[in-house]
Amino acid sequence: MSKTNTEYTNVINVCRDVFLKKTKDYGTAWRILRPSSLTDQLFIKAQRIRTIQETGQNKVGECIEDEFVAIVNYCVMSIIQVRETGLVEFELPVDEASSLYEKYLKEAYELMIKKNHDYGEAWRTMRVSSLTDLILQKIYRVKQIENNNGATIISEGIDANYFDMLNYSVFALIHLNVGKNE
Repeated sequence: MSKTNTEYTNVINVCRDVFLKKTKDYGTAWRILRPSSLTDQLFIKAQRIRTIQETGQNKVGECIEDEFVAIVNYCVMSIIQVRETGLVEFELPVDEASSLYEKYLKEAYELMIKKNHDYGEAWRTMRVSSLTDLILQKIYRVKQIENNNGATIISEGIDANYFDMLNYSVFALIHLNVGKNE
């Protein structure tokens, strides 16, 4: 398990670095997006990964590792938008955005530890393409919940799905050796 903790931390360090650099470049312009728009951004990223996996062609040239990093970061942004309903300002100072990012990464990590224990690190034997499919499945679930105005009868809420997508993306990035040299 300590290997997983180290690998997870290394991948998150890469994701955090991208998030902070983009926050410094663009501010928190993503705050203008409704959760459903962020879900659509997640769909675009995951669908691109799947298309590249299925066709073996990448005409844009950006690697799928960058798309998985984007999914991690869009998931955190989505969780912030869903959970931090009291935030009224669109533009957050970098330190506040960073603090919220860390808060939800910590929660994602703690969830991963619990699920990893119960599932016996099953993700280690999974293919990256299966993780991509699970992310897409979660996106479709979130879209359905959003179409139902957030109401569920028996299912977990939207934020639980974002946490799962985040962790599936981290697992894919570990498989792809991202953060290995951290």
